[in-house]
Amino acid sequence: MRLPMLRAATGLAMTALLAACGPVSGSSVEQANIQQALALQNRDWVPAAIKTADQIPVVGKLYSAAKPKAIIILFHQAGSSKDEYNSIAPRLVKLGYTALSIDQRAGGSLFGDNSTVAIIGGKQVPFEDAQNDMQGAVDWVREQYHPLKLPLILWGSSYSAALVFPVAVDNADVVKGVLAFSPAEYLDDNALVRKAAAQVKAPVFVTSAKDADEIAAAKAVLDAVPGTDKVQFVPKIAGVHGSSTLIEARDPSGAAENWAAVEAFLKHVAP
Repeated sequence: MRLPMLRAATGLAMTALLAACGPVSGSSVEQANIQQALALQNRDWVPAAIKTADQIPVVGKLYSAAKPKAIIILFHQAGSSKDEYNSIAPRLVKLGYTALSIDQRAGGSLFGDNSTVAIIGGKQVPFEDAQNDMQGAVDWVREQYHPLKLPLILWGSSYSAALVFPVAVDNADVVKGVLAFSPAEYLDDNALVRKAAAQVKAPVFVTSAKDADEIAAAKAVLDAVPGTDKVQFVPKIAGVHGSSTLIEARDPSGAAENWAAVEAFLKHVAP
């Protein structure tokens, strides 16, 4: 994939990389920029530097489609990081969607290092605190793509599949779709997710592991969503917790079936 020359996104990437390399003289700045750009071309993403309302730096990966149909923000599960989407985001790009994955402060090293957790000293925080990071990602997308003319889609995994509902309500003017992988009432207020879901106007997709309790929890959340533009996908073959249901290494027999359901929903929301 070619390096996306997205306004400040690439500028932030260059700033971070040049800072890591140390100071350069005025005569060598252009050459350093070229070298760093070539280095970035060897990956399919560029860094995204996000600031939250409470001033926590959040690290993200931006995967850009050449002609995006929509922008999807990918939020991870507990004990995880932006790297939960290392195999998922590139596939979304191939489908024509730009994707942003972030490190939330409620996370860990399940799939790779979580920079935001490291920044706050590795301390454990309530899931609810990560809503600041999720909102920061939405704000970053609004700023980078201003005016935001593309549909914005929120995607949550496990606890973030709960938090995508209040985030969707807070950003109802731009959110055009919600995907929730294994949503449930994981938060201290054990009705918060359903209360938020009851205010969501965008189309909603929920799925879960092939597990009776998870299926019932997802159904309870979806039942609260008003209207009929919503779908619960129950795996027939296999499914695992969270977005991992789409990762072949973690769900070898069910990933293809689950991807088909996700792709059908995305085509409906942003064809």
